[in-house]
Amino acid sequence: MTIQTIATTPIDDQKPGTSGLRKKTRVFMQPGYLENYVQAIFDGIGGVTGKTLVIGGDGRYYNDSAIGIILRMAAANGVARCIVGQRGLLSTPAASNLIRKRRADGGLILSASHNPGGVDEDFGLKYNGPNGGPATEAVTAQIYARTMDISSYRILEADAVQIDALGESHLGDMAVEIVDPVSDYAELMEELFDFGAIAGLFSGGFRMCFDAMHAVTGPYAREILENRLGAPSGTVVNGTPSPDFGGGHPDPNPVWAKALMDVMYGPDAPDFGAASDGDGDRNMIVGAHCYVSPSDSLALLTDLAHLAPGYSGGLAGVARSMPTSAAADRVAEAKGIAHFETPTGWKFFGNLLDAGKVTICGEESAGTGSDHVREKDGLWAVLLWLNILAVTGKSVAELMAEHWGRYGRNYYSRHDYEAVDSTVANALIDNLRARLDKLPGQSAAGLTISGADEFAYDDPVDGSTSTGQGIRIYFEGGGRAVFRLSGTGTEGATLRVYLERIESEPDALAQDPQAALASVIAAADAVAEITNRIGRTTPDVIT
Repeated sequence: MTIQTIATTPIDDQKPGTSGLRKKTRVFMQPGYLENYVQAIFDGIGGVTGKTLVIGGDGRYYNDSAIGIILRMAAANGVARCIVGQRGLLSTPAASNLIRKRRADGGLILSASHNPGGVDEDFGLKYNGPNGGPATEAVTAQIYARTMDISSYRILEADAVQIDALGESHLGDMAVEIVDPVSDYAELMEELFDFGAIAGLFSGGFRMCFDAMHAVTGPYAREILENRLGAPSGTVVNGTPSPDFGGGHPDPNPVWAKALMDVMYGPDAPDFGAASDGDGDRNMIVGAHCYVSPSDSLALLTDLAHLAPGYSGGLAGVARSMPTSAAADRVAEAKGIAHFETPTGWKFFGNLLDAGKVTICGEESAGTGSDHVREKDGLWAVLLWLNILAVTGKSVAELMAEHWGRYGRNYYSRHDYEAVDSTVANALIDNLRARLDKLPGQSAAGLTISGADEFAYDDPVDGSTSTGQGIRIYFEGGGRAVFRLSGTGTEGATLRVYLERIESEPDALAQDPQAALASVIAAADAVAEITNRIGRTTPDVIT
């Protein structure tokens, strides 16, 4: 075996975002593209000689081939040990747990999260640090800077490493350890939750449907729900990871998980339904004829997490991303615990978690997690819900009705306009930004604007400042609209519009969210000139 140092030139579009680098799969498959980025990661974190890295992904197309390249590069760059999920599989939260449990120096996670997979779809790669969480902004900047001046990469000339069988082998001087991707994660879940109480639910006839969406959580859900908790065989559907996610879109929301929604709103609905996404870090919660928004789920979990053994001592605090509804804030204020509003991106939660300032975090995009790892964790959220259902003996609908009666209801929805021309999308945001000072006091579709700003965040842990995190428009009466361009797509831009209105009158707590938000929806369209600027009267996805 010989180490090759291959000359290369910088590729100017390798700028990682909050979730690493995401591009079309064929882009990553270009000669030198993946290699450039991997070498930039290794160099950007100060080198990897003598280090231990965790490697795994969500099983999407090109996952195994990319891991083969990464292993050969790791060996050439002096890595001492790579811990790899069997068949190249590791959910994102399981990878975070493995980094922390094995005290690794970091990890490479191959995923484009909830985006579709396939040769003509999406691929992604990100670096997680020694705490198990996404790279900090400083490290991300160092990696990007290296992509701009990289001139060569190092790779071992060797046959591909077999990653299908458990055990240890060597690639040059580097140890390659193939591990069960599920076992360590399942053991952690047993430490956090009352598996006896949850098993009692299933033995008592409780019915559940978990849609793994042909993605990575299938093996995890089968092992935990069916094997360890005794849920009937077939509780987990679409449970075999597929390179193209069964031809679907592995995003757990009512649009892309419509089959689950049809079951949960059908005449013989199970007691509980859930879904997770491509890499296992997002979740959808739905009871019989009762969909729970991610913002409401975060608020309820904040309120009742103490019913699970791992959180019986209470919470240090809760953090939410700025676009997420303020429902969790209301719970935190009532309980007298800290609450934080951060930019979108789990790295910001990681600082708060590492500092012990919060215990639970959540994003409106169906990501929820706690201090057990440094990533959002879809199956963790499902198990916490099951633990709460087991202890209270109540249904999802009953729990939500009681929650809204106690704290009021933050009616909430997200409207996504996908694949918008980037120039048009940026112009819409720029126009709003230019008018922020003039908006308060103006009327938009009958609602008076009470305030407007662009969210900026001063990190209370590391002192860093993040600006340009989203335009916020507030309306008299407790309404809010937030406008952001998403960085999670690979084609065009996605305009996300977040809509919220607070309701505390008991008789108005059971409205349809879109009806309850009608005035805010109209005002948001009017103030941002959405219809006129992008030429669409309806969003592509409503969550």
